[in-house]
Amino acid sequence: MAAAQGRLSEDADGMDSREGNAAADAVPLPFRTAVDALRAARLRPEIEIDPTRAPKRLAPHAYALEAAVVEDDEDLADGRLVLLHDPAGHDAWQGTFRLVTLVRAELEPEMAADPLLPEVCWSWLTGALQGRGLSYGEPSGTVTRASSHYFGGLGTRRPASQIEIRASWTPREGMGGVPDTAAHLAAWCDLLCQVAGLPPAGPADASVVSLPQRRGPQTH
Repeated sequence: MAAAQGRLSEDADGMDSREGNAAADAVPLPFRTAVDALRAARLRPEIEIDPTRAPKRLAPHAYALEAAVVEDDEDLADGRLVLLHDPAGHDAWQGTFRLVTLVRAELEPEMAADPLLPEVCWSWLTGALQGRGLSYGEPSGTVTRASSHYFGGLGTRRPASQIEIRASWTPREGMGGVPDTAAHLAAWCDLLCQVAGLPPAGPADASVVSLPQRRGPQTH
């Protein structure tokens, strides 16, 4: 299974290694603990996950991961998850932590035409969090679908459609003011796999419907 590894001093605050151990020591303990839980999380084998540079201006402290669902060497879906922390709290978050995500996958055009698709995809996010028994607040986001048609020299390509989920929510804090970030990461990966069309990892839930498997996001 994949593990979300990375060095806190490099990725947590958008700092590079030249800033040294002094900067890492300034990172609040709740944030360090939350990031350690993300790094130690064990995920489904279809998920390839790596730390990536975090945004610098959204919060005093941030840690980011990028992941892809890969099956038979094909990317079925990909995404990015960012953990934000402001020790002083944030009025819009109603807490000191915030999770921000982007998830995207390529669809067959007829599937993208389903008028209920955005509502269904949003329910997958909230359902994934609830399915893990997680407490959260202030959810917000968008579900966007886009279609591309090719002409001229690109006219031989098939039309392509993509679904994109952008969302954020406040994970409720537990002991020591630290949210269960490993469980939130697992729920996010549940969403990623569902968008990719993979069946649930555990016993099948009749209330959970995944998109059929499709070709993944392509790099041109």
